[in-house]
Amino acid sequence: MDEVRIAQRGPYAVDVCAGQDYFWCRCGRSAKQPFCDGSHQGTGLRPLKLHAERSETLFFCGCKHSHTPPLCDGTHNDL
Repeated sequence: MDEVRIAQRGPYAVDVCAGQDYFWCRCGRSAKQPFCDGSHQGTGLRPLKLHAERSETLFFCGCKHSHTPPLCDGTHNDL
């Protein structure tokens, strides 16, 4: 398994829509951060699905080390 790459040292603010599914990139390789574009192939890592219960702004983890994935918990401040 390849190591996770830090895509960004901070969160991505994303306006999500109620009822939609979002697939957060776990590996850090996606060119469509914070979401998966399939770049994880061969890494052993898979995207994490988030189903939006309501329309709101969410802060997706950019460092890929959050303890509350896929959302940012401030872990990037300790990297």
